[in-house]
Parts: sequence; C-alpha cells; structure tokens
Amino acid sequence: GTRSTNVTVATITTPVAQALQAWRRSALWLVGPLVLIVAVPVADHFLPPDVHLAHLLIVAPAVTSAVTGPRLTALVGGLAVAALVIAGAERSVLITESVLVELAALAVLCALLTLFSLLRDRHELELLRVRSVSDATQRVVLRPLPGRVGPVSIASEYRSAEADTRIGGDLYAVARTSDSTRLVIGDVRGKGLASISDTTIMLGAFRAAAHRQSPLPELVAYLEDAVRWGLAEFSESSKAEADAEERFVTAAVVDIPDNDPVVHVISCGHPPPLLLHNSTVTALSVPDPALPLGLGGLADGPYAQATFPFAHGDQLLLYTDGVSETRDGDGVFYPLAERAAAWADHTPAALVQKITTDLKAYAGGPLDDDMAMIVVQRNEATASGRDAGG
Repeated sequence: GTRSTNVTVATITTPVAQALQAWRRSALWLVGPLVLIVAVPVADHFLPPDVHLAHLLIVAPAVTSAVTGPRLTALVGGLAVAALVIAGAERSVLITESVLVELAALAVLCALLTLFSLLRDRHELELLRVRSVSDATQRVVLRPLPGRVGPVSIASEYRSAEADTRIGGDLYAVARTSDSTRLVIGDVRGKGLASISDTTIMLGAFRAAAHRQSPLPELVAYLEDAVRWGLAEFSESSKAEADAEERFVTAAVVDIPDNDPVVHVISCGHPPPLLLHNSTVTALSVPDPALPLGLGGLADGPYAQATFPFAHGDQLLLYTDGVSETRDGDGVFYPLAERAAAWADHTPAALVQKITTDLKAYAGGPLDDDMAMIVVQRNEATASGRDAGG
C-alpha cells in the first residue's frame, strides 16, 4: 500500500542523498588541490629562474588522499605529475637531472598515497560491516521497548560504558501476560562488552517465562535457576577469568495488573524503584529483598513480593546504579529522587530525556558505568491496550 511505497522510496532515497552529500564534500575538498596544480605552472612561468615551486605539487595529492578515496587521489596525483612536466617544459629543464628526480619522486609518492587511500577505504568498509553486524546483534539481545504495553506507557534509555556499543552489563525487558505487564531491569556484575554473555542469559530466561501466568515469585525462582545454571556453564568455559565463579545479576522484577491500581515488586539486590505520585517521589523499598540472581541458592524460603499503590497517572522509575551512583566532580552521588520530583509532571519520554541530559551534565563528562532507566506510567486500560504485546 501507500506505507510500503513510502518506505521503499525512503530506503532508496536515503543512500542516494548520502552519496550526493559525499560527492559534494569531495568536490569542495578538490578545489584547493586543483587550484594549486594550475597555479604552480602558471607561477613558474613568471617567477625568476632560481625560484621553483614545483615541490609544492605534492600537497595536492596528499590533501586529496586525506579526505577522498583512491580514485580521486590517483586523478589528482596524475594531474600533479602533468603539472610538473608542464612547469619543466616551460623552463626548458624537463630533461635535467634535478627535474627528472623530482618527477620520479612525485610519481612514487602519488602512487603510495593512492595505495594508502585504497587500504584505508577497505579497512573502513570492513569496520562498517562489523559495526553493522554488531548493532544488529545488540538490538536482538537488548530489544527496544515499545512506547505502550497494555494500559501503561513506557520510555527507556540505555548507555553503555564502552564507546560504540549499545549493550553492556545493564539490561531491561518487558512482557505481557493476559492481564498484566511485567518488566525487569537488572545489572550484571561487571560492565561493558565483558558482561554481554551474562546479560543474554538473563534476558533469554525472562523472555521465555515472563509471559506465562505463573505468579511473580515463581517467575523470579525460574530466573534464579536459569541464571545460576547459565553462569555456572559460563564459568566452566571461562576458567581463565579469575572472577568467573563470582558472577551475579541484581534485578528488580515488577508486575503491573491491568485492572488493579497496584504494582508488585520483587527486588533481588537492586536499587528500589521510585514512585512518582502528585509531584512526590517515594522509594519502593521491599521489606524482604532477595539475594542477587545467581546467588539465590544461598537463601532459604521462597521469594516474597511486595505490593504498592500504583494509580492512574502515577509513574514508576526503574533504574540501575549507573544512574543513582553517578558522581560529580566532588564525588557526590547524583540526587535522582530530588531531580525526578522536580520533573514529575513530565511525560515518560520527556522525563527520561530530562534525567539523561542532566546526568551527563552532572558527571561533567562520559559516564564511567553502564546505565539503564525505564519510566512507566499507568493510563486508563482499554480493550486495545489489554491486547498490546511487548
């Protein structure tokens, strides 16, 4: 239909537009080298015999190779050699030893610059392919959260401590049962790329079981078994790592019933969610928190859920310690509850954006830990909303 046509046109147009922009940038950069190539023979014609500018011609292919590809570099290099030949012929010194040596040196340098430009382009293309595969893999592991699930609106933010990565030691996911929305936010011991395997284990276990109708304590017990088994298997295959047997995952698992103005929470060693209600912020501290996932075998008894009011219009802020433990220049922790209270009237998307921007300014530089954050707002339940999937 129309939407498919629009998508197809946009898909075709975008690469074309990008190619045109790249060509325009290359054309602008070529102006300087081409002017130099023309100017040197012209200037040599008017300058005294003892003043020779031909050695400046190497600048033209050098600049071109730095900003364009091998084809343009070879073209400009050839023009530079031709300009040197013209300048030598003008002065009738083309076959002199000094000019021949200068001509040979220029030709060799132009060839090397073209080769280096070719190798650089191949390397950049390979790197682009690797990043494309990496981005696709990371999006499969840490799927973007939908804007609405059931009767709740959701906004999220994720930042990895390692540059050029979209996933690390923090995680989140959402799932639907027939009458509730379930979310998990967690923090794997460690950060960045080294913790992706543990993140994958946790997310896979949650997605496999969260949609079932089992009570929340049973879901968390299943997560504990899956994570402990997965981490134990990882430990056996990673004996080189000194801390391979000391891995665990802190997590907060919540269940939001569609038709009951409450939220059920089980905390496994994770920072308490914040409830935003009428411009007030309350930490939902669970009376009986559990051990982090992966260490639950050390505890006795079943998991206990805590229930808190969660009315229409209320917002729930779930976060990892990469948010709450960000420090300023004096080493003071970020005042998350205080800042969230000041922006309690914002929509979930606006609140997430506000906190993220403020957090970066507070840290005064790049964050040194993975960071994940979810804001959930309860809306009026609708028939279509109950059927929405995660």
